[in-house]
Order: sequence, then structure tokens, then C-alpha cells
Amino acid sequence: MVSREDEQIDLAEAALLIAAEEYPRLDVHSYLERLDHFGDLVREQTSGPSNAIDLITALNSTLFERLGFHGNTESYYDARNSYLNEVIDRRTGIPITVTLVYIEVAKRIGFPVKGVGLPFHFIAKHEDESGDLFIDPFNKGRLLGAAACASLVSEMGNGAIELQPHHLQAVTPKQILTRMLSNLLGIYATSDHRRALATVERILLINPNSISHIRDRGLLLGRVGESANALLELERYLSLAPGAADADNVREQIKSIKQTQAKLN
Repeated sequence: MVSREDEQIDLAEAALLIAAEEYPRLDVHSYLERLDHFGDLVREQTSGPSNAIDLITALNSTLFERLGFHGNTESYYDARNSYLNEVIDRRTGIPITVTLVYIEVAKRIGFPVKGVGLPFHFIAKHEDESGDLFIDPFNKGRLLGAAACASLVSEMGNGAIELQPHHLQAVTPKQILTRMLSNLLGIYATSDHRRALATVERILLINPNSISHIRDRGLLLGRVGESANALLELERYLSLAPGAADADNVREQIKSIKQTQAKLN
């Protein structure tokens, strides 16, 4: 799927394929049909010509009032929030996955909505001739202006980051999938090295030249006992980034792995 160009990627299907790694019996087609059904429900709320605000109102009414989708503020770091099947089943998720549902249902009614990866938050936008409309699906589809987006970023970052124009640009499907996987990596990195390794390997399918993830794969391979592959990956990292800030730490990891190998031999 991710070997295709961005415009050829079915975002919902790709997200479900990520989930299928965790849920091997997942029926991808049945979840795509459920998104189709959600689109049918939204369509029932519209009659005749509709402008952007009418369609956003119909989407919000259907997804958040009728179907009960909502942002998971109580268990934000629950891994299930990052798996699209769980988000559809439980009607809750983190900003990026609730927004993904919003994007996909909007697509099914012919209303173009794209993802926007703000620092600390993920929202949607509809590009309109009269100006972009920013939508916050995590917070029941509230509409935001550029100033409100700036306030949101400032508030969530405790003033550490100021909103820049590029933050409001639409992101690609591959960027959305990478951010979803990065969220999972953050959850699994310290507690479940096998799952973290699988997550990094999927990020590398999307971004094979991501140097930081080459390093992460090497470190995780070492932690799950695959020493030979760990050394190959860590040495590749150093060859690609010899002057990296953590190069000395990585060399120490390589030395430690080799010492462990020597004891085993």
C-alpha cells in the first residue's frame, strides 16, 4: 500500500492494515463498509445543494451526536486509540484517529477534507474559495480560525512553540500514517520492545531513509536479542550520520552488544 504515490493510497485501508498487525483476524472490508454506512447516514442529513458549513454541520451531527464519536480524554495513551478498528468500535480515539474517521466519512459524501498536523494536536481542514475552514474532530468538530489554532498550540505547548504558517498546511496520507505509527511507538518503546520494533519497521516501510528510525530499529533489535541484525543497523546508522549528537552513545551500544556476543560464544 505505502509503495504507491500518496494520491493512490486508501488512507482508511492503510490504517486498518496497521491495526491488522495487532488484530490478525481483522476483517478490513467490513470496517470499510462501516465507514460507507456512516457516509450514508450523513447523506441523509443533507437535501439539495449544500455549502461547506451545511456539510460540516451534517458530519458533526451524525458523527458526534448520533454515533457518539468523541475524543478520549480519560485514557489518552491507551494503544487502542491508535487502531482504527478500535476507534470505530469504541467511538473514541486520539486527535489523529478521530480526524481520520472524519476525513474518510467526508470523502464518502464527496466533501474534501484534509489532515493538518499541528504541534501537539491534529485537526482537519476544508480548503474553500472563501478561506480555509479548520475543524477539530477531537472536540466534536468545532470550527477554528487561524487565530484559534495559534491559541490552541500556545496553550498545549505552554507557550514553548508559536504557530507557523507551515503548521496549517495539509499533510499527506503517508505523513498521517507515520504520525499514527509514531504515537504507537511512543506507547510501546519502553514497555513492549517487540511491538515497538514492529512499529518502527512499518515506519521504515513508509520512510526507508529515516535515519532516526534506522537507529531505533537497531536499538530495539538489540533489546529483543537479535544481536547480529542490531549491529548491522547501528553501524549503518553511524555510517549515515557519523556526526550525530548520539553517535558516541550508539558506539557504546555496539560495544556492549559485541561484549555480550563474546560471552555467549
